[in-house]
Amino acid sequence: MIQLNKVVFLCILILSIQKLSIAQNTDNQLPSITLKNIKGESINVSEITNGNNPVLICFWKTCCKSPGEYLDAVAEVYDDWVDETGVVLYAVSVDDSRSSYQVTPFANGHGWDFEVLLDPNSDLKRAMNVGLIPYTFLLNGKGEIVWQKALYFSGDEDLIYEQIEKVIAEK
Repeated sequence: MIQLNKVVFLCILILSIQKLSIAQNTDNQLPSITLKNIKGESINVSEITNGNNPVLICFWKTCCKSPGEYLDAVAEVYDDWVDETGVVLYAVSVDDSRSSYQVTPFANGHGWDFEVLLDPNSDLKRAMNVGLIPYTFLLNGKGEIVWQKALYFSGDEDLIYEQIEKVIAEK
């Protein structure tokens, strides 16, 4: 029982620290950081737009089970989301330079139809105060960060879709 209490306490502590780091990020715009996609093309993150439609930015890493499950779950419904809301998704890999070679085969092997960006030095991750992976940001049509969520639990894709619908309703 004591071990369980320690685990619960540790989880609460980690989540509390994560919430504090979120609260410190008062800028609701994407920072001006240039990343490459898996095709080798440079993309300045601050210039990501989608007309007047929402954008999802999802941080992940190949070695972590949960982010792969999360992006696989989103990939299953992504085409429907695009048709219904016009949302676009950018999956930002935070694999370092030693493991970033795994990102392209991983993404292609999973059949993801969304843009995959590489953040091998974690510049964007640090600038956006991302701690726990996976981590998701939702931007409205003006490019403002309107919602964010750490971690993934089965069924979270439904929660994310609800948030996308809210953004659409506020247009």
